[in-house]
Amino acid sequence: MSEDEYARRGIDLDKPNPARVYDYILGGRLNYAVDRMFADQVLAAQPNARERAQLNRQWLRRAIRFGMDHGIRQFLDIGSGMPTVGHVHEVAHAIDPTARVVYVDNEPVAVAHSEIVLEDNENAVMVHADAEFPDDVLEHETTEMMLDLDQPVMVVMALFVHFIPDERDPARLISAYRDALAPGSYLAMSSATPEQQSDGTARAVAMYQKSANPVTPRTADELRALVDGFEILDPGIVFIPEWRPDEALPANPAECGGLALVARKN
Repeated sequence: MSEDEYARRGIDLDKPNPARVYDYILGGRLNYAVDRMFADQVLAAQPNARERAQLNRQWLRRAIRFGMDHGIRQFLDIGSGMPTVGHVHEVAHAIDPTARVVYVDNEPVAVAHSEIVLEDNENAVMVHADAEFPDDVLEHETTEMMLDLDQPVMVVMALFVHFIPDERDPARLISAYRDALAPGSYLAMSSATPEQQSDGTARAVAMYQKSANPVTPRTADELRALVDGFEILDPGIVFIPEWRPDEALPANPAECGGLALVARKN
């Protein structure tokens, strides 16, 4: 692809992008030299970063199965990134192929690849939009075509909200999505946390602070404040592998570096 084509698609190769960095850490190929260089620096500071990414992906699968078990057949994945193996539509469609999934991201590589992967799937689509503007997502013609907001939806924010600093008011953002949902809807969220973390985690966070997408790790109390208006379900806000585990827990769950929750709108 030429530099002009990169520019036309809005792909910035001068700065690492979180979706592409995450893809590289998970072992994907949808990334560029600038992303790999940054990710390698993160891995040097935090050698278990790949394990952390896998633990978050395992939690995501458990959360989707939980939603399906509770009758949810519509999913809105905010800041979805690359549709790698075990993504939302694969988990949902293994249970019910008619479940509808809308992915949302503003990263051109994630959007382009998702469109290719989902090309023949009539029940899973990608919306190219900035999730920090809920109206742009919820009123997008594709979202309106795929989701019936008068019926329950599970909104997924996996490792998304920690890219929204306090000054951009993540509580307002989440409340805007909450207010658009029907009763009986769910929010599945995971986020980086400073709780019980090592010096390596602090170094990795510091690296992100110097990037185009700084990270704001949050405590359980801070996440609880962000989801006001939802009922947080058992087991509450816990380290990611501790949320309804279906396999043996790691020796130190805090080493996952993040917290997870699922909450319900009553």
